[in-house]
Amino acid sequence: MSQFAYLFDASRCIDCRACMVACSVENNVPMDDTDIWVSGEGVMGEYPSLKRATMPYHCMHCLEPDCVSACPVGAWSKRPDGPVVYDDARCIGCRYCMNACPFGVPHFDWDKGVLDGALIHKCTMCTQRLDVGQEPACVQTCPTDALVFGDREAMIKEAHARIAAHPDRYVDHVYGETENGGTSYLILSHVPHKQLGLPDLGPKPVKEVSEAVMGVTIPFALGWSAVLTGITVGVHQWNRKREAQTEEVQTEVGGSEESR
Repeated sequence: MSQFAYLFDASRCIDCRACMVACSVENNVPMDDTDIWVSGEGVMGEYPSLKRATMPYHCMHCLEPDCVSACPVGAWSKRPDGPVVYDDARCIGCRYCMNACPFGVPHFDWDKGVLDGALIHKCTMCTQRLDVGQEPACVQTCPTDALVFGDREAMIKEAHARIAAHPDRYVDHVYGETENGGTSYLILSHVPHKQLGLPDLGPKPVKEVSEAVMGVTIPFALGWSAVLTGITVGVHQWNRKREAQTEEVQTEVGGSEESR
């Protein structure tokens, strides 16, 4: 199965935020807690030489997701067709996914408790729409075609074709093609990608580090838990022994007083 991907062209974005409204309506999330948000430096330069640097910040839907590797309970998974999805029934609210994600995407619902449902939220790639052959709501709504959607390999070819056709318009780099092992949110830009709020990452997935850390942390945690359990049992047994000795002494003292 081929993987889906977004292609965002920053040179076409007018910061209308129709994508945010569409996301909010489609996924039933409030606008002040939307699953995508606008990042970047906004309007830059001086009149009349002005340009805009804004980007709707989605989940990157990494090919090798760091959130998936960092989650200790399997609340995150990667679908074969691209989306990184979340299972709120498994989530324990540890927020390891937030620490692992190099893009700062997962958001924690601080106003909810464990019994209230989902604790983490982010862009889902509108899986409910993908499953019936529709594109994500943000893509369908974009009035300038700054967001397009399709097969990842086709989106990469389209991005490079635009750069080749207009080398004076774009930075010669498709962000997400290789960053962090590759993502399913690809970005073309007329300004340095850092000005869109994107981190400077290499091709090596952060998950390789997180998996190494988890490989050490979990055995350590289990070992330390065993140590603590052993200490607890030992202390409990020592207390019981001390209580038995105290009762024995009290019995002997009581017997001596009665004999007098």
